[in-house]
Amino acid sequence: MLSLRAIFSTAVVCMLSFSSAKAAVQGHSVEYKDGDTVCEGYVAADDSVTGLRAGILVFHDWMGLSDHTRDICRELAGMGYVAFAADVYGKGIRPADAKAASTEAGKYKADRSTLRKRTEAALAQLRANPSVDGQKIAAIGYCFGGLCGLELARDGAPLSGVVSFHGALDSTNPADGKNIKAKLLILHGADDPFVKKEDIEAFQNELRGGKVDWQMVYYANAVHAFTQPWVGNDNSKGAAYNPEAARRSWQAMKDFFAELFQGAK
Repeated sequence: MLSLRAIFSTAVVCMLSFSSAKAAVQGHSVEYKDGDTVCEGYVAADDSVTGLRAGILVFHDWMGLSDHTRDICRELAGMGYVAFAADVYGKGIRPADAKAASTEAGKYKADRSTLRKRTEAALAQLRANPSVDGQKIAAIGYCFGGLCGLELARDGAPLSGVVSFHGALDSTNPADGKNIKAKLLILHGADDPFVKKEDIEAFQNELRGGKVDWQMVYYANAVHAFTQPWVGNDNSKGAAYNPEAARRSWQAMKDFFAELFQGAK
């Protein structure tokens, strides 16, 4: 039987190892530009990892770049990736409430050309990171961010893959599906009232027409924003957190990345 001293020593070693692993993940804000527009993104990476790594571009929801976006980046960095959170709205533009967020996101939904330019600027910033393997880049996005990732792919960006978490799927020009080079993973609440059935059907037809490699996973009893705890758990409101769907969709993303990057964690 181990002595109390041995048990204590083992516990201390484990705690120190865990602390060191967490401390190796570093993140900081980064300014970059889309034309004359200054954006403020966020990059995270594990300093203990050497050599080139796959890069993950993270697109925020309609509230703009937030602590949630930064947390996602750090989580991805802990998995061995370089993660960069795009700032689609521009530096300092952070909606205070849902009404303001709807207005801000609406500007880009209505002007897909500007949206694509903004996503391309973020991709260029990630590709310029000296730790990123330019041949291994994927994008993920939440709600509005899911649309951002899809529009970047529709613009023909050289991405390995795109993951949409409860994102908008509509397109103003379905013929652009033929430009998509990335593999797609669409993670969708089966009861999401904000994504119309006709948009889903049109989206799938767009992908079929473009001969895109795609997967779409539906989560039972899940509505919009199922990964976001702060929206509450009342499905009748149309947006609600679903812990099972959140867990399963994150795992689906991890499995997708393992396939894309062949051995990346």
